[in-house]
Amino acid sequence: MCRLLAVVSRNPMDVVKHLDAFALVCADSREFQGHGWGCAVWRNDSWDQYRTVRPIWEDTFRPPGGVHVLLAHARSAFHNEDIHVDNNMPFVSSDQAFIFNGELHGVRLPLAGRTGALRLFRFILNLSRQDEDGAAGRAITVLRRRTASIRACNFILADARRLQVHSLFTTEADYFTMYRRRTTDELVICSSPYHGDEREWIALPNNSLEVFSCSF
Repeated sequence: MCRLLAVVSRNPMDVVKHLDAFALVCADSREFQGHGWGCAVWRNDSWDQYRTVRPIWEDTFRPPGGVHVLLAHARSAFHNEDIHVDNNMPFVSSDQAFIFNGELHGVRLPLAGRTGALRLFRFILNLSRQDEDGAAGRAITVLRRRTASIRACNFILADARRLQVHSLFTTEADYFTMYRRRTTDELVICSSPYHGDEREWIALPNNSLEVFSCSF
């Protein structure tokens, strides 16, 4: 079970501030989030990506500033297996970046990939060749029909224009609920409110797909 973060800012953001706050969220999580982390920032019309198997709270890397879109992901490997940097997110393909938190069993889809998250990302990408705007929603519809059980399926699909945020869980709402904090200049979506941040955080509704613009 992983932790997710997305930030969109009108002005160049303080990346260190957000990732340090996210590191505290991950370190304090009831599920161990130390099987690696990664981030991607939109810079010069492409994703600048970083991934490692080190825990985020032990890693000193933070991408340089001057960016307006940030995705970050901390990983808790299922059964402590397959701890490999290639399994860490964000996954990136062209202008799309993807982060996932969830657990699905009995998925009946002929998809290739090292992990379930990568297979889901590739499924959305395949559908987007025919309908880019509706691909995420269509993928969710098919996935629910062809999956035996879903504990949770939370993901954020991002490009330079928008964030598509899907929230779905059938148990443990206290753990799987995602939150957003919005000001006139910044949107933050995270698996948990930042520690000590007393600004208003709003829970994203369960069983929802919301689209947030990257423009203010």
